[in-house]
Amino acid sequence: MLSAFFILTRIVSNPLSNVFQKKLGVHADARVIILVTQLLLMLACLPMLFYYPPAQMGSGFWENMLLCTLLAVGGNTLIVAALRSADLSILGPLNAYKAIVGLFLGAIILGELPSLLGFAGVLLILGGSLFIAGRPPGVESNRTALLELFKNRGVQLRFAALLLSAAEAVFLKRALLTSSPGATFVYWCMLCMPLAAAVAFLGLRRRLATELDSVRRDPPSCLWLALTTGLMQFSTLYTFSFLQVGYSLALFQTSALLSVLFGYHLFQEQHLARRLLGAGVMIAGATLIVIFGGKGSL
Repeated sequence: MLSAFFILTRIVSNPLSNVFQKKLGVHADARVIILVTQLLLMLACLPMLFYYPPAQMGSGFWENMLLCTLLAVGGNTLIVAALRSADLSILGPLNAYKAIVGLFLGAIILGELPSLLGFAGVLLILGGSLFIAGRPPGVESNRTALLELFKNRGVQLRFAALLLSAAEAVFLKRALLTSSPGATFVYWCMLCMPLAAAVAFLGLRRRLATELDSVRRDPPSCLWLALTTGLMQFSTLYTFSFLQVGYSLALFQTSALLSVLFGYHLFQEQHLARRLLGAGVMIAGATLIVIFGGKGSL
């Protein structure tokens, strides 16, 4: 029962986090939004250091957590930037491409060739992308429509974030094997904050104060973003503790449907029925890849 609760929490919290990222991203830079989010999470986790003293963590844990930190801050910054230039109802379902990344990494690095059903999953994800994107005016073929989708700046940033988050999932799992979901979550929050601060300071410098003022205009959204991000990360870690990463990521794809609904109701994004259909097709494709695509799938 508890396992189902955390899986459901992860499915709901991820698109909710994207909603507040998109809302804040209208006025503020992505790097500042991530900085504020990580600052709030770090402050919330400070008391937990008494329960998880740093001295109790082994060297393997710290190595994996440092890699996670780099990948997480980079990936989250790219996601916020992507949400500024593309619809939530498009970007959410594209997370299904993470299964394709896992499939090809398994084939290239581990030599594990995908099955026919694995290839069928790839085709379903590509087909679902067509429903998500639709045909722009003047575009006559599905192939051209898919190329137009990939040319979108927000989509390109989302794919870059996807690669980082797929790698982060692997190192999170490795860190989790030497600790617990609670300890991994606390140190993820603690380590991400200084890196997010460095990225914001070095990238913005003179604009940093102005950008921080932009974020402070909407304190409730900042708090909700920190809460949903924290819930998303902890529920992810808890799910990884009892379920393989690949199967976890397949379950998480169902959040794509919520992304489409939130985009329609909160941001007046169009083409609800078509994008829901596309999200459903992509979820089916991701599930086929994870279950039948090969042992190396993420």
